[in-house]
Amino acid sequence: MQFMKFSFAFLLTLLLAPCLLSAQQAPSSAVPGRPNIMVVLCDDLGYGDLACFGHPVIQSPHLDRFASEGLKLTSCYAAHPNCSPSRTGLMTGRTPFRVGVFNWIPMYSPMHVRKREITIATLLRQSGYATCHVGKWHLNGMFNLVGQPQPSDHGFDHWFSTQNNALPTHENPFNFVRNAKPVGRLEGYASQLVADEAQDWLVNLRDKEKPFFMFVCFHEPHEPIASAERFRKLYTAPEGSTLPAHHGNVTQMDDAFGRILKTLEEQKLRENTLIIFTSDNGPAITGRHPHGSAGPLRDKKGYTYEGGIRVPGIIQWPGHVKPGTVSDVPVCGVDILPTLCEVAKISAPADRVLDGTSILPLFKEEPLQRKRPLYWQFNRSRNEPKVAIRDGEWKLLARLDVPTPKPSGSITAQEIKDLKRAKLTGFELYHIASDIGETTDRSESEREIFERMKQQMQEIYAEVQAEAPVWPAWERSGYEGKIIREYYQKQAEEKKQQKQK
Repeated sequence: MQFMKFSFAFLLTLLLAPCLLSAQQAPSSAVPGRPNIMVVLCDDLGYGDLACFGHPVIQSPHLDRFASEGLKLTSCYAAHPNCSPSRTGLMTGRTPFRVGVFNWIPMYSPMHVRKREITIATLLRQSGYATCHVGKWHLNGMFNLVGQPQPSDHGFDHWFSTQNNALPTHENPFNFVRNAKPVGRLEGYASQLVADEAQDWLVNLRDKEKPFFMFVCFHEPHEPIASAERFRKLYTAPEGSTLPAHHGNVTQMDDAFGRILKTLEEQKLRENTLIIFTSDNGPAITGRHPHGSAGPLRDKKGYTYEGGIRVPGIIQWPGHVKPGTVSDVPVCGVDILPTLCEVAKISAPADRVLDGTSILPLFKEEPLQRKRPLYWQFNRSRNEPKVAIRDGEWKLLARLDVPTPKPSGSITAQEIKDLKRAKLTGFELYHIASDIGETTDRSESEREIFERMKQQMQEIYAEVQAEAPVWPAWERSGYEGKIIREYYQKQAEEKKQQKQK
């Protein structure tokens, strides 16, 4: 009899085991009310580069409508005034200097987002989301090579990515990699190719039993710029001007964004998808393409002044974000990870410092409380102040008391030596709420605010300096620059030949 009881119990256990296992796993992938999530990041799109943010000429109809149907963030900040660090802050919720990504990452650089860092993609995949990255990666130097984490190691099931820029330009790039396999030269423009892949994944490749997280990283309007004729011809300029190419590049990106939105609608996904749109830093206003706009802000990409870090920000989530709303509350790229953790009903990492906070209260038009000011550090910034914080209506900047090199991709021995010993000096205080252009230093007239914020900055700076890793000295190879120079030389030759005909 005991044997029969044992046999029956054993058989019952075998029969019920799959059900019990399924019940244990269900919460990770079937938590009720969890939305799909799409984060869209542009490259070098300035605060004033969209019609819905005040540009008088550039046409961005899809984003304009998107803004009118969502929440427009007028004090939205990138995590850094440069590309790789900004993406690092967005993915980890940590100020990039703390993580060890101090500058943009050239190919073969030892600098990268280390395996120990926890990204939002990793957290969402672990909780049952299908995950996809399409576009610019720029979180490692050894891209698709042994020795550093790849997109799959940082949480992405599917990836169609480039290390940095689309090469040799946005047109017919040859450097995309799909799930560790180079795809060779492609026909078309980068944003359209990224949209193609996003659409294919949404319709054909994703696991439709799971909610999804898709990170769309457009290359536009970063140089070297190439825009389709149908977008260039929307803009008139004197012969030889690069304005039609630049403005058309933004419209080209807007068109690709609109195509992805259309696919979400066709797949009946739009109503349950949270979409966040922003840029990695301010506009790169260069000699070849001086047409990007920071609007009323001071300076541009690479600067710790507002023009380098304040960017367009738009959020849409039907049923949760009131259409046509505007918020001037400061938010930042480092806020995305804690926000998405709360949205997806998962715990944010508790074993490390997170510099961001969930901005979910803004979705409900409620006050946002921060435990610490927003913080930026760029030792190679193009302006003298290298460190900045924003606390409410005020912004404080500071210089470093060591020589700082220009923003090359190399890592110098002197920079490594200075990295840990640099002290803050030369402070500037601005009332950003009334002085968006940072024209009047108030450090002398507002001593109480100045001293309070100076103490805040010094405390965060010391904490970040202590945690930041030190990379080995490394000299930039110039791999990407060589390809781009050859492209421009070829372009110049073709123009010369056309004039001679």
